[in-house]
Amino acid sequence: MVASVHSSGRGRAVGSTLANVPGSPLLSVRNVTVRFGGIVALNGVSFDIAEGTIVGLIGPNGAGKTTLFNCLSRLYQPTEGDIKFQGRSILNAPSHAIAGIGMGRTFQNVALFDRMSVLDNVKVGCHSVSGAGFVRSALGIGTRAEEARIEARARELIAFMDLLPFQSMPAGPLPFPIRKRVELARALASGPQLLLLDEPAAGLNHSEVDTLKGQIKRVRDLQNVTVLLVEHHMSLVMSVSDKVVAIDFGKKLAEGTPAEVQRNPDVVRAYLGTEAHT
Repeated sequence: MVASVHSSGRGRAVGSTLANVPGSPLLSVRNVTVRFGGIVALNGVSFDIAEGTIVGLIGPNGAGKTTLFNCLSRLYQPTEGDIKFQGRSILNAPSHAIAGIGMGRTFQNVALFDRMSVLDNVKVGCHSVSGAGFVRSALGIGTRAEEARIEARARELIAFMDLLPFQSMPAGPLPFPIRKRVELARALASGPQLLLLDEPAAGLNHSEVDTLKGQIKRVRDLQNVTVLLVEHHMSLVMSVSDKVVAIDFGKKLAEGTPAEVQRNPDVVRAYLGTEAHT
């Protein structure tokens, strides 16, 4: 059973001044369009994410989901539109600054430091928002307390993600579902307010998906993290999400509760090529 560990030490990087206005969305995607030459990958997509919610982003292969995720994590620059986090545009922020403003991400293809231990992999996530600074860290000036805080936070997250038996093991040889958990713990280590999960159920069996469902809910409820997930596993999306956004061919098809989106005829056509039954 996953330990009930509440978030602690969720500091922002030095110099971060973003603060959400009460009642305003945590994330606002506004008319985002992305063109690659003559290909329109996203076409005027808009939606909001309220703080404390789990939002599922769905669509067939090639719908534009990963393109949108790459815009949010600043790997791509939209051709048109804006993305606001806590009321401020992030389009001028480089990708390495995203963790500092309060956004974390996992990837469909798990990317860990295979020769490093699970503990050290999670500590890397803590270091991404460390307040010690490069020069002070390199010289070892006044960093002992910071390192103690980082290690404590990493161990806390390892317990939270049920990784205690693996914390001293190198990450490379671990089973795929465990590696996914390590990546999720590392993403949480930066103390994000919004966590982007890219195909978290990919490669998992039915039992492992059920475990993942509980983990996502606990991340929201116990770590106080808002979640946006891209996922093809419809049972997972519909059971864990407060809201679902469906896109196809780069356009938004529907937005609403899981039940509303499941009944939407455009969504049914996109997935099945048939009309919804009412």
